Amino acid sequence: MHFVIIGAGPAGSQAATDAARLGVEVTLIEREVVGGAANLWDCVPSKTMIATGGAMTDVGRLEQMGLGRLEPSLDLPALKRRITGIAEHLERATTEVLRRQGVRLLRGTGRLTGPRTVLVEGPEGTETLEADAILLATGSRPRVPAWAEPDGQRVLVTRDAYPPPELPEHLVVVGSGVTGVEFVHMFTSLGAQVSLVVSRQQVLPGKDPEVAAALEEEFLRRGVQLLKGARAVGLDRHEDGVTVHCHDGRAVRGSHVLLAVGSIPNSAGLGLEAAGVEVSESGHVPINHHCQTNVPHIYAAGDLSGKLPLSSVATMQGRKIAEHVVMGHTAAHRHLNYDKAPSAIFTDPEIADVGLAEAEAFASGRKIRVTKVPFSASPRALISGDTRGFVKIVSDPATGVVLGGSIVGRNASELIAVLAVAVTAGLRVQDIVDSMPVHPALAEALAEAAD
Repeated sequence: MHFVIIGAGPAGSQAATDAARLGVEVTLIEREVVGGAANLWDCVPSKTMIATGGAMTDVGRLEQMGLGRLEPSLDLPALKRRITGIAEHLERATTEVLRRQGVRLLRGTGRLTGPRTVLVEGPEGTETLEADAILLATGSRPRVPAWAEPDGQRVLVTRDAYPPPELPEHLVVVGSGVTGVEFVHMFTSLGAQVSLVVSRQQVLPGKDPEVAAALEEEFLRRGVQLLKGARAVGLDRHEDGVTVHCHDGRAVRGSHVLLAVGSIPNSAGLGLEAAGVEVSESGHVPINHHCQTNVPHIYAAGDLSGKLPLSSVATMQGRKIAEHVVMGHTAAHRHLNYDKAPSAIFTDPEIADVGLAEAEAFASGRKIRVTKVPFSASPRALISGDTRGFVKIVSDPATGVVLGGSIVGRNASELIAVLAVAVTAGLRVQDIVDSMPVHPALAEALAEAAD
């Protein structure tokens, strides 16, 4: 069997290594970076910059911990070298894993020319591959609204900002989803003034309102200007800055503007029509519970599939696809439940959630039990000097089964794993209590909320 994969991001790389380990001949095609452009050019750099900003913020807390105050300064060239070094290290590590598993890696662009043929065009020429199974995992790219034209200098998309050519004096962020709020946190931590254009009445639309309110409170404390209910419709460039215009007549001027308004799947030019693969109006490739397209031996995963745009989800999709390609219906396959996938937002404080949200349950009329414990009651939070945030657990009042939860606070992205296991495995709140978390630890708040 020959398994051909287009795209070496989290989904493609995971599917390639797993399938090769199971004895399948695998060819992996990548035109940019092994490990995924969205991962190594977006996710990893942004979290690296957030870590640097977080270190600067932590230095500001030294006085309350009995230490003398320091005044750190940002070294942009050094930060850029650190970002590049981490990304290159991860690409080398992923490439080495693929090599050890016997995966054939082709540099170039892959395109379907039929249901079972893939044309590869690269620096070493062209090659046509015959495939028994195909995975499309080509990721996405930043969306650019029609009224904006990025120049990489003052009008930036996300990939222009890791880091930007210079630290903005006043950054206007357009878009208040996950990416937008992470950039607000990142640049305020690094010392920039920030304005955020919020098209809805809260940041993070679709998230728990209480969670969004906690983040908004932190933004206001940092001096962030929030323009709520303001949809950006245009911009003017000036010699020394940019003005963003909103649909209601409001305008905000800054030294730079960052566009964080979503992404577009990389489905154009894939040859989907030649293979008979259906594509939605948005450019995504619809899939079933096995990640199969309407052509059963052709799979899609990651951002291209239109499911949750998370590297963790893409990795799991790749793992499941490899199992299905090799074993088909001869083995039991646990279907992916995207509603139970945990997610995290790397602001300060961090935000993480999983499963059923409180607002979602009330909107559907479902009976739930909600318990909440603030970190201000946590000994570990007091010791660390950061008591912001809370733990909230949503459970079934009749059975005690954990249905979901939200965490706002330090290390929320790590703590959410406990609730994710509980939601996935159908554990009860009493199971969390009985796990006896270490003292003093932030995880104690989970047990207290569950009790």
